[in-house]
Amino acid sequence: MALLVVGLGNPGAEYAATRHNMGFFVVDELASRAGSPPFRKKFHGELADGRVGGEPAMLLKPLTFMNDSGRSVQAAAAFYKLPLASVLVVHDELDLRFGEIRLKLGGGDAGQRGVRSVAAELGSPDFMRLRVGIGRPPPGFRGSAADFVLQGFPPAERAELAALVARAADAAELVVTRGLEAAMNVTHRQMPPG
Repeated sequence: MALLVVGLGNPGAEYAATRHNMGFFVVDELASRAGSPPFRKKFHGELADGRVGGEPAMLLKPLTFMNDSGRSVQAAAAFYKLPLASVLVVHDELDLRFGEIRLKLGGGDAGQRGVRSVAAELGSPDFMRLRVGIGRPPPGFRGSAADFVLQGFPPAERAELAALVARAADAAELVVTRGLEAAMNVTHRQMPPG
């Protein structure tokens, strides 16, 4: 059964380069690796049928805005009759330092409202997550965590962004081709020191 790989983000040019769009960046990278299958408007989002690591997969970018992402994911999962175990949600994570990547199954949402929305709409938190670290706001940051995630990356992080997105896409490919546990073993061993 094909997996549904969901990248969380916000639609619109004003959000395109922000931390909160990490999920979109990773899904776009996966689409690029698959030969750029066309995205079409479906399930309150953009959906592409592609291959991830050579295996069939569906790529979804909800266009509902982050806090309502679950509506799109639930519509796609219901249409394709997918079990929770076939849904991989890629999202930014404040609780991981910038550059860190972690995979997990289920658990809390750590304040990530897109993940919270997906869990609410699917009726369970027991779907796979690919958490891409963006770090916490630096000391002296004026504003809330919500302000922080809607900002762009500073130059030092921007220089590392393509490599981070590529590593996250590698992790997603491992999930699709080898399963979550094997992907966790490889991905978590490869973490850069810090």
